[in-house]
Amino acid sequence: MTHVTDRYLLPEHAVGSIDEYLATDIGGLGLQRAIDLGADETIALVSRAGLRGRGGAGFPTATKWTSVRSQPASRRYAVCNGAEGEPGTFKDRALLRANPYQVVEGLLIAAFVVDAERAFLALKESFAEERERVTRAIVEMQDAGICRDCELVVVAGPEEYLYGEEKALLEVIEGNPPYPRVLPPYQHGLFATTPQLGWSSVAPADGGLPDAGDGSNPTLVNNVETLANVPHILVRGVDWFRGHGTRQTPGNVVCTVVGDVVHAGVDEVEPGTSLRQVITAVGGGPRPGRTIKAVFPGVTNPVIRDGELDAALSYEGVESVGSGMGACGFIVYDDTTCMVEVAAVFSQFLFVESCGQCPPCKLGSGEITEGLDDLQEGIATERTVEGIWEWLAKVTDGSRCFLATEEAQVVGSIIERFPGEVEEHVVGDGCPRRRHLVIPKLVDLRDGTAVYDERQTRKAPDWTYH
Repeated sequence: MTHVTDRYLLPEHAVGSIDEYLATDIGGLGLQRAIDLGADETIALVSRAGLRGRGGAGFPTATKWTSVRSQPASRRYAVCNGAEGEPGTFKDRALLRANPYQVVEGLLIAAFVVDAERAFLALKESFAEERERVTRAIVEMQDAGICRDCELVVVAGPEEYLYGEEKALLEVIEGNPPYPRVLPPYQHGLFATTPQLGWSSVAPADGGLPDAGDGSNPTLVNNVETLANVPHILVRGVDWFRGHGTRQTPGNVVCTVVGDVVHAGVDEVEPGTSLRQVITAVGGGPRPGRTIKAVFPGVTNPVIRDGELDAALSYEGVESVGSGMGACGFIVYDDTTCMVEVAAVFSQFLFVESCGQCPPCKLGSGEITEGLDDLQEGIATERTVEGIWEWLAKVTDGSRCFLATEEAQVVGSIIERFPGEVEEHVVGDGCPRRRHLVIPKLVDLRDGTAVYDERQTRKAPDWTYH
């Protein structure tokens, strides 16, 4: 376990029953506090606390709540996003195993604030242990009278990476494949009857969406970890929460570390800790005799090199070295790694997981992957590299979600920051350090051992398996 001043998200011992949860200093009190304050003051309190979304984007939670609550509508919904599929990340499953009650209470508070008539907690069907834990927690909280009048539904969805994208998540809840919509959930929510409007030459007078009221069903989507923080903030207060972390990244975060480390790990960390310290504390540091070459925050942000690991774990700290904190899932590669192979593995994953609704994304990521494969096989030329750069510049054209941007940022950063290795593949006979890496999509992580999804290597671009 890492040292944090005040561990509150991941308790030393899992909370196994409603009685154990009610015996904690927050159990059931967060929702009551929100009801006593009222929705507006609850939002104001969360705003003062500075809670930011822990799903990867870091968007201010109170602002998202306000955007849903302020939309004119007769029906609203709230959703907890537990469809964790970011490579190298296991934080949400760790939270649901350790204390699902705080997550459920956070969702109930959010549902109360936006006046949702129903709330959903969405995770993957393969998350059997987490699904059983959270389902039991909901039943126990209902029996204890904590759930009040809000209906709470658990949804089990597919393995696809895009299931975790909030617009695609709504599609799955409605019984459809995880294809991202055009409009965000606060504008076009669950079971909406209004059309997803396209371009118009006349802007609405109020700057909003025409006919965005009745039938749009504004929907709030928050990540598991985001909601886990909410009861603590309501009960313990703004000053307590801001006593953790940094000014721009208050509160603790849950980090995952996998890859070329002594042991895989997931643990609670206080922002402001250096990335190097996080890798050592959570993952045991690099393997004996090896040095860190590159670290990736999932497959969503540019590479972080060894010389940049003294940056603080915070939104502002990681941004200062040209990357992003993402969902705090860190994939570590040591000095035995070929960075062209890493680029090819990441690109292949994103190509396969692209839904194909936006042709530049699917075609571009496929062409980029093919070029990187040619580099590894020693059959590439300078023109191959030029072609990769050309596709990186246009792969995001018209994209509905962030996947194409991930392709451009992650692959582009590797080629830009390790040019010598790229050139080495152009003039050589193939990859000189190939390790046959696999994407670290986590099936399980416990006792220092990470289990990767072996099926992912057999997944085709049409989402079938060979």
